[in-house]
Amino acid sequence: MNPSTLSRVVVTGATGNVGTSLVRLLAREPGVGSVLGIARRRPGLDLPGVEWAELDLSHEGDEPRLAQYVADADAVVHLAWRFGPTHDPVETWRTNVLGSVRVFDAVAAARVPVLVHASSVGAYSPGPEGGAPVSESWPTHGWPGAAYTREKAYLERVLDTFERDHPQTRVVRMRPAFLFKEESASGQRRIFAGRFFPGQLMRPELLPLLPEFQGLRFQVLHTEDAADAYRRALLRDVRGAFNLAAEPVIDGPTLGGLLNAKPVKVPAGAVRGALSAAWRLRLVPASPGLFDALRHLPLLATERARRELGWDPASSSLDALEAFLRGVRAGAGDDTAPLAGHRIG
Repeated sequence: MNPSTLSRVVVTGATGNVGTSLVRLLAREPGVGSVLGIARRRPGLDLPGVEWAELDLSHEGDEPRLAQYVADADAVVHLAWRFGPTHDPVETWRTNVLGSVRVFDAVAAARVPVLVHASSVGAYSPGPEGGAPVSESWPTHGWPGAAYTREKAYLERVLDTFERDHPQTRVVRMRPAFLFKEESASGQRRIFAGRFFPGQLMRPELLPLLPEFQGLRFQVLHTEDAADAYRRALLRDVRGAFNLAAEPVIDGPTLGGLLNAKPVKVPAGAVRGALSAAWRLRLVPASPGLFDALRHLPLLATERARRELGWDPASSSLDALEAFLRGVRAGAGDDTAPLAGHRIG
């Protein structure tokens, strides 16, 4: 198979943040013949060259249908992921870990030539002292206190074994920073802040002060740029992990400038305590473990993606955050269950 030509690409989690951008991009790609998008619920999207199939990867007994879907694939892109319920890590484990293992097993049985897996910056162990960016060789043991980071790290180990046992499959692991676009705003607001967080509160005139705590430093990437990296990885003869992030690094002053708000130093313990109380009362879905993970994430060096994929983000991290904030204020979304728009306030 010529890696620059793919007759059929199967995308799991095709109705989510990255999935919607990727299937649209692949539908326009001359090197891709057809796309099958797999999701728990069929979307309203009608895209030329894209078919849809409904499948819940957490369900035992659906392996025959999954095997049927990937049997004639030239490549499988595994994006499916469930962020909640954060109060029930067993439930997310069923989808994220056991569901991923089912996908990997189906790929192996069908001898699919290419597997591209959505890993994350969250798979990495805490960064080095001083905050220097890390390459793809940095340990991937995750932050132990959050289900999301534990699951991402565990799947890195599963893929280590997969690559050893199935060298005929070219495996690519994408490790992006936080991904945002305007159409994902309502879905991401529900995931992290809750269904009833008023988007209008994100207006600059309503946020004169911005809490800034020690360790508030992270990277962002526009989802469209992430999808472009996935497309390039599919069509080039590359293997291994790729860090994905845009400049500049986001910190308190940068966020303050974006929101026209004054950063105010707040003890990290106080922020965590407030979040923990809200989470235990089920007022917010974001767990205190995720807050701890955020404070310990390393910064990503992206030279390998730029060199081997010929990839360069078209949008800055500020562009991505501005698009997201526009979407939050407007209740923007897409015609899929995970991204459906909903304006509150």
